[in-house]
Amino acid sequence: MPRERERERLLPEVHVWRLLLLWVALLALFGVLVHRLWSLQVAQSSEYQRRLVKQSLRSVRLPGIRGRIYDRNGERLADNQPSYCVSLYLEELRKTGSVQRTVDAVMDTLYRLAETMDRPLQLTPQDVRLHLGRRTPLPLVAWRGLDEVAVARFMEHALEFPGAALTVEPVRVYPQGAVAGHVLGYVGRADDTTLRDYTADHEPETYHYYLPEMAGKSGIEKRLDGLLRANEGGKLEIQVDVTGFKFDEVSTRAPGMGSDITLALDLRIQRAAEQALAGERGAVVVVDPRNGDILALASMPGYNPNDFIPAVPADIWNRLLKDPARPLFNRATGGEYAPGSTFKPVTLLAALESGRIKADTRYSCPGYFDLGSHRFRCWQHWGHGAIDLQAAIRYSCNVYLYHAALDAGADSVQAMARAVGFGRKTDISLDFERAGLVPDAAWKRTARHDNWRDGDTCNLAIGQGALLVTPLQLAMFAAALANGGTLWHPRLMARIVTASGVTNIIPATAVEDGPHWQPQNIRVVRQGMRDAVNQPDGSGKRAMLPNVVVAAKTGTAEYGVKGAGRKMTWMIAFAPYDQPRYALALLVEDGISGGTTAAPRVKQLLTQVFNEVEHMNLPLPAAPLRPAPDPNAPADEEPPAEEPA
Repeated sequence: MPRERERERLLPEVHVWRLLLLWVALLALFGVLVHRLWSLQVAQSSEYQRRLVKQSLRSVRLPGIRGRIYDRNGERLADNQPSYCVSLYLEELRKTGSVQRTVDAVMDTLYRLAETMDRPLQLTPQDVRLHLGRRTPLPLVAWRGLDEVAVARFMEHALEFPGAALTVEPVRVYPQGAVAGHVLGYVGRADDTTLRDYTADHEPETYHYYLPEMAGKSGIEKRLDGLLRANEGGKLEIQVDVTGFKFDEVSTRAPGMGSDITLALDLRIQRAAEQALAGERGAVVVVDPRNGDILALASMPGYNPNDFIPAVPADIWNRLLKDPARPLFNRATGGEYAPGSTFKPVTLLAALESGRIKADTRYSCPGYFDLGSHRFRCWQHWGHGAIDLQAAIRYSCNVYLYHAALDAGADSVQAMARAVGFGRKTDISLDFERAGLVPDAAWKRTARHDNWRDGDTCNLAIGQGALLVTPLQLAMFAAALANGGTLWHPRLMARIVTASGVTNIIPATAVEDGPHWQPQNIRVVRQGMRDAVNQPDGSGKRAMLPNVVVAAKTGTAEYGVKGAGRKMTWMIAFAPYDQPRYALALLVEDGISGGTTAAPRVKQLLTQVFNEVEHMNLPLPAAPLRPAPDPNAPADEEPPAEEPA
């Protein structure tokens, strides 16, 4: 008995309630663990799956479809066409181990493809390595712009090249080649930071990668880029693995489309305008005087915008930049020139509107005009005798203009020049337009630190001195002469058709502060311009057409070193005389004179216009020839001395 008591004393005391408490605690902890596992694996599994997918998703912006450009008759001027490419999907060519193993595998495929298609290799190992580092999930474009032969060879052996595929990219194309190149401009790759898409909540959408998008770099392509470019690009979401390679495409959104634009240009007239200036440096603008439509706008020499697609080669770019004829320069809108005698209608209208002279006012031209100690000469050194205003335009008499300008006053001439659009931009939808210059007393005090003198007024009267205009400004002025006094804003864009099919017509608008001419005043000026072409002794007789009455004014302006004989030669014209449908300004740099150099080219241009557009059958004139310049030979409008008394 004592032994059993001793054994019970030595055994640990067991408390049942403590054991129960421990079991409850263990069960509670186990329950918490089970609940947490259930929450992670069941209740919140979709959220974690969403986060996992999001972390492995890469969004790619697909380029929108650029709008097309047409002429007024629906002829394509700028369009999009498919460019066939061979691309490599690197996820199918990757190798385990170092990146160099994948690079070697890709280069081996490229070498074999180049041999199969008989095309030079365009990528280097460095290009492949760079793509693997920066754009791993995207296909690597190995060749672009493949022709039919290369495409056929690839497709014939396509099964031999797993991981290679024929892909298509849209590229800009100009079906008419160099025609209207300065008007259309060209496109290049857009800056990715300017590509803005928005979510349904109007928040900016972000992308991991951007595929090349076209953006206008000059001309209409640039000025109307916001219309031509799609409002929204496409979106492709791809899923990548832990190494960054694509293994699935999740979703896509189709690219948007830009608006189509129809220009007021007539391709037939544009071609004729460029042909009239073939081999010359110059510009020509043809306007519809009834509404201000720009039917043609040419600057020569030009360039082919197709050379800039997809990127201009360095040799072509350098050649264009170094060419002394400046083919990239749009002379029609950016060239500032002295207008010569094409400005004389401005002076005469200013004098008529001022009331200082009338249509029958006569001045005597002995071949010169003495102003103080300085003698200004007429181009016809033996003079024109006593003539009225209409004859002064017909013969382009300088002396008559000196008298008229001095009687009217420089302020009247300057005000009229500004009223017809000189000295300010026309705001045509093109880059780098210049405003020209209408010099006045304030300008001369600032620029020349001198006062305005009567000699300045004489030079201004005949379009010489510091006066500068653009061919576009002169063409719009010619249109105002043709229609009796309405100065239009140039309308280059006729209508817009949005991606949804809505058509917006661009209305013709007149300049609010344009000229206001008395009917009898504009009538006599127009009659003088008619006589200048259709009378055998008119200064513009070489522009005369059979069966069509043309009215015109020639111009010759000396420039450069005095006495060097370098001249800008002009003609402004409109036709038919009674119901004008075409008005134009044509410039040829370094010509002989307006009557000798510009007038025959106007005749050639108008003949083509009436034959091709209005289906007349006028005889084709001989191609204008450029005689060798003779500084000593009298011109029909030899410029006077430029330094005033």
